[in-house]
Amino acid sequence: MKFVTSDVMRAIDSECIDDLGIPGLKLMENAGLGTVRFIEREIGPQKGRAVTVVCGKGNNGGDGFVIARELQRLGATVSIYLVGHRDDVSGDARTNLDRLGRETVVELSDGRSVAGFVEVLAKSDFIVDAVFGTGFSGVPRGLSGTVIGQMNVCGRPVLAVDVPSGLNATTGIAEGECVRAAWTCTMGLSKRGFYAGDGRTCVGKLHVVDIGVPKEAIEQVGVRDNILTMREAAELLPERPFDGHKGTFGTVVVLAGSVGYTGAAALTAASSLRTGAGLVYLGAPSSLNDIMETKLTEVITRPLAETAARSLSPESLPDIRELLENAESLALGPGISRDPETQSLVRSVVAEVRVPCVIDADGLNALTPEDVGQRTGDAPVVLTPHPGEMAKLAGRTVGEVLADREGVARDVAAKARAMVVLKGAGSIIAAPSGELYMNPTGNSGLASGGTGDVLTGIIAAFLGQHVAAMEAAALGAFVHGLAGDLAAEALGEAGMIAGDVLDHISYALMEMGEANR
Repeated sequence: MKFVTSDVMRAIDSECIDDLGIPGLKLMENAGLGTVRFIEREIGPQKGRAVTVVCGKGNNGGDGFVIARELQRLGATVSIYLVGHRDDVSGDARTNLDRLGRETVVELSDGRSVAGFVEVLAKSDFIVDAVFGTGFSGVPRGLSGTVIGQMNVCGRPVLAVDVPSGLNATTGIAEGECVRAAWTCTMGLSKRGFYAGDGRTCVGKLHVVDIGVPKEAIEQVGVRDNILTMREAAELLPERPFDGHKGTFGTVVVLAGSVGYTGAAALTAASSLRTGAGLVYLGAPSSLNDIMETKLTEVITRPLAETAARSLSPESLPDIRELLENAESLALGPGISRDPETQSLVRSVVAEVRVPCVIDADGLNALTPEDVGQRTGDAPVVLTPHPGEMAKLAGRTVGEVLADREGVARDVAAKARAMVVLKGAGSIIAAPSGELYMNPTGNSGLASGGTGDVLTGIIAAFLGQHVAAMEAAALGAFVHGLAGDLAAEALGEAGMIAGDVLDHISYALMEMGEANR
């Protein structure tokens, strides 16, 4: 599913109205009618219901006027409020305001009118919030903030039109009062801010209303940002034929671990198996092999030449090449150490890798984007940095990375000729082409050591099952976050550890399988 910033949505609206000749009044009518259709499906028949519709002075309020008119036609008792004065409403919104009739809309302009408004809210079956739309930024001031606050405290469910009022549709930040919606009906395309910051808690159940935006308008503006829905993610899962065998589901090689970091290697290898890989080989320093065999029952371990610091040595390169001859994918880096000899080995492996590869942790610390981009093979590579690792890759500060996650991820992806998964709340997945996904799953319980190793194993398993690299990266992030969400439901976020995420991968895949039926 595509998503946009407020500026991009404005450009699409302009393309529709100014270049394609679609009347703005038609788009507004479609927005209102589409929202009412959702209301009927989600809430039920409207005859006899008491509904309060709260409108602003702009086009979002115009959508609200259409909704109010249609709910009245369906037999609801609709109380309609305008935050401000009728004379301040213009354009298409004014046309729809006038269609309601002067006596049916109450102006909210002072404390006395707000007192009556509060009484009506308490008697409503639900409320429609059409105060501010995608163009809003900053803090709702004066009467607007008061009205939004009253919608939140009245105890009645709120349906937000396009964007919960008070939420920045681009950043997901609510700087002041913001509607906490039970449902949001957004117009045309989903908005970036729904998946970041306060948006994750203010939007409620999201529905995208088809308002008749032509595909060519979206293509002309060049929308390249996506978010996976549950159904879309489920459709990317590799098939599991009933007569499949170990070879059918891919062989993953994991090069990971060093003294003190055996857990990282074990989590990565076990996560690949949990994600459906047929065979997983773990190449680790030879002196750690007994520990790995104890930790991992189902993984095949291969002791490799090690340095004096008990990390992988460049002398292991011939054995690694042999391991990779029959592999479908490689996971490189978790717990591998920053020993100079091991870092040299990482660069050698990446330079000649011929199978799809995911690189994480100290594997990333050994590399620059140019190192990855200049590899001799054409096999796809996925990089999975956290913000600190991304700052090193990009030559930026962590603050600069966090201030422009999409831009930095796209830049590194282009330089490295690789997919980039920039981890964090709403992980960013970027391709060298500029295409981008934002991940909608996950929670604060994933902020725990080892969860990134689990992600690496998941992505490697999908690459090994021949999922294309961009889809494997986006799907891997989705499954990882969903497993974290299911673990949080069972255990709470504060007490989650990486092993809990690993243990819930199977449940995440089962839930996605149900969604695909």
